[in-house]
This record gives sequence, structure tokens and C-alpha cells, in this order.
Amino acid sequence: MIVTRTRSELAQALGDVRVGGASLALVPTMGHLHRGHLSLVDQAAEYGDVVAVSIFVNPLQFGPSEDLEQYPRDEARDLTLLGERNVGLVFLPSDSEMYPDGEPRVTVSAGPLESRLCGAFRPGHFRGVLTVVGKLFGLLRPDVAVFGRKDLQQAILIRRMVHDLNMGVRVELGDIVREADGLAMSSRNVYLRPEERKQATALSAALFASKRLYAAGERRAATLLAEIDRHVVDHDLVELQYAEAVDPETLEPVETVSRGAVLALAAFCGATRLIDNVVL
Repeated sequence: MIVTRTRSELAQALGDVRVGGASLALVPTMGHLHRGHLSLVDQAAEYGDVVAVSIFVNPLQFGPSEDLEQYPRDEARDLTLLGERNVGLVFLPSDSEMYPDGEPRVTVSAGPLESRLCGAFRPGHFRGVLTVVGKLFGLLRPDVAVFGRKDLQQAILIRRMVHDLNMGVRVELGDIVREADGLAMSSRNVYLRPEERKQATALSAALFASKRLYAAGERRAATLLAEIDRHVVDHDLVELQYAEAVDPETLEPVETVSRGAVLALAAFCGATRLIDNVVL
């Protein structure tokens, strides 16, 4: 496994690993890896001859009052975990290496989609996400990139960026990996205090209950969303920020759901913001 920290080291390593026309599959991460990330790494190995993983906590996607400085980091553990996988290349840049001129003047906007769902509560977040992913695609030139379904809005916007800007990268999605009690795996789960962690399972339980209603024949979005609220309301440490039923391409709310529609939510468990979703 080759570990690179600068763009020049990365360019050299890419020249070495692509000898003979080897294809490259990229898994972009912000580190503090868990089984969800590692499942994406394993999936990437099915798509490319060489798997590359980037680890970079991107300051552009954090708002002024968000947890950039506190975001969990454990570089040594991350490298150990990746060394146990089929990873050929790791890119671990600093802020100054990714943004040598400071915050970029040219960024990537998702347009109206930027203000939907999480974007309505995190202004500028998805502009930061698309900008850093665009830079990573430019630096690594992957054939395939793999993202997790937990961050479904992010994945949809990246797919749209790749399509609209003709970036030539195939974007694949990996399923949400959950704890035994249903909680979606997230690096931010380490913030949860014991009672918050216990109550956080209400989020997945609510989504699964709503999905069962859909499977039983319910098609009214309002009824499915009321079921989510019913499962969350009695948990005093959990506060829904939003719960919506949306079209999987446009992210616009739907009144009547059909196959492929998404139930998505965000909530605060104590001070920790968590997201989750199910595809119907």
C-alpha cells in the first residue's frame, strides 16, 4: 500500500500503479473509518484493478458553527485498517495541499438541488462537497468512484455533477451498513453519550416502520411521514430536523410514493446530527 501526502507524490504513485493500463477505483472518505467505509473499499475492489482511498476532512463542507475541529480523526488506525484490505494507494493531503491558494475562487454548485433536504439546514455544505470531489477526480482520474447510500443526497448530487460536467467517472453506491440494533454507521456516532446512543435507534426504527407500511400498500407520503414522527416523538433526546419523502432523481417532495422513492431524515440526538434514509 502506497501512502501519499502531496500532489507530486500522488502523481508519481499513480504512474506506478497504472502501469499496463490498470483501472482505478476510488473511495473518498474523511477518515475515522468504520465497517461502512470498509464495505465500500471491498466493493471498489470489484470495480478496479487498483483501489485508492482518500482521507481528507474537507473544511469547505463545514459551516462556521459545525464540528470541523472536533471531527474524529485517527490516521494510524485508518491506515492499519486499509492495510488489511486490498488497497493499493492512499492519499492523505493536508488542507494546504488540497487548497494551496486558500479557499478556491471557483467552486462547484449543485444549483437548486443544493438547497433541498440537508442543504436547507447546511448552506454551502454541498458546494464544498462537490468542489472537493471534483478536485479529487481531477487529481486521481479514477475510472470508478464508490460512495455510501447513507449520504444519499451527496451521492445523487455527485452523480449529477459527473453527468452534467462530463467527468467520465462511473459512480457506484454501496448499501448502508448498520449496527446490530439498526443504527446507521457514522463516524459521528462516537459523539453519542450512552443514553443518546440508545435513543438514536428510533431513527432507523421509524424508517423501517414506515417502509413496512409502504410494503403493506400505503402510498400516501403524509401517512408514511406521520409514522416516522410517531416512532420518534417519545424520545426526548431525539429531535427531528426534517423527514421527507422525495423523488430519487430530483429530490423534490412527493405526495404519492412509488417504487424507488426515498424516505430521508435528519435529526439531532443530543448535540449530534445524524442522517438516515430508506429506498422504497
